Amino acid sequence: MKVTVVGAGAVGASCAEYVAIKNFASEVVLLDIKEGYAEGKAMDLMQTASLNSFDTKITGSTNDYSKTAGSDVAVITSGIPRKPGMTREELIGINAGIVKEVASNLIKHSPDVTLIVVSNPMDTMTYLVHKTTGLPKNKIIGMGGALDSARFKYRLAEALEAPISDVDGMVIGGHSDTGMVPLTRLATRNSVPVSAFLSEERLNQVSEDTKVGGATLTKLLGTSAWYAPGAAVSALVQAIACDQKKIFPCSAFLEGEYGLNDISIGVPAIIGKDGLEKIVEIQLDDAEKAKIKESAEGVKKTNGLLEL
Repeated sequence: MKVTVVGAGAVGASCAEYVAIKNFASEVVLLDIKEGYAEGKAMDLMQTASLNSFDTKITGSTNDYSKTAGSDVAVITSGIPRKPGMTREELIGINAGIVKEVASNLIKHSPDVTLIVVSNPMDTMTYLVHKTTGLPKNKIIGMGGALDSARFKYRLAEALEAPISDVDGMVIGGHSDTGMVPLTRLATRNSVPVSAFLSEERLNQVSEDTKVGGATLTKLLGTSAWYAPGAAVSALVQAIACDQKKIFPCSAFLEGEYGLNDISIGVPAIIGKDGLEKIVEIQLDDAEKAKIKESAEGVKKTNGLLEL
């Protein structure tokens, strides 16, 4: 199993580290446009191999896509990171050109690759890849929902004062501060609805804290987060590599599911060796349907800024 990560910044390097430590890939290629940067990150990570007991080979390359040839999975983290006060949507003009070029180069050298898009605005970048590459839709996955759901579970565990292993829940909708739809109604603590433990007011607070999870970290760190995004991507890569058939909320191209068409947006999906193998349609109540419709309208508005 060969995995390529394009963009050796904090998120890309964290993803490469988590993939290597989990020891399911034979090789991880880090690629970046900055001279020597990916090579340095790869060398630094390889010097942890004996300490962290992994055998995955990590190599770095400065913009040489021939080194990515034969990749089974490729992660696109390329683009400028979000700065304090900047929305994901404001990134579109710069990042669209970068993502389009990266995807084209990856497919040229690995025509059967499954692409995982991380670059923001993530749903729109995922849609762009669908519209410009010609890959089957199961081969293109947007990462956002996996990360948003992890943040949701963190906030739920915090509110419940419970171990996070007890908590389950998911976030659907757009990967943006206004587009996320945390499904508090369906969230559970060891199979018991969280509403049995938390008031409606507290659940609403959990939901709001989840929505601004990325912005909160950007304000604290001065740049985008990297540990949780890297872990979220590595979980998707592992699900594909190991054919785990796990359900992750992720940005999928919809053709009628959830009443939506011609859009990539976060919905639960089964992830396995064939990539995004099946979109799972869950029964939403009227309020949740209204929220995901509103979220989709926001994503489509951002998509309208693309030059396809």
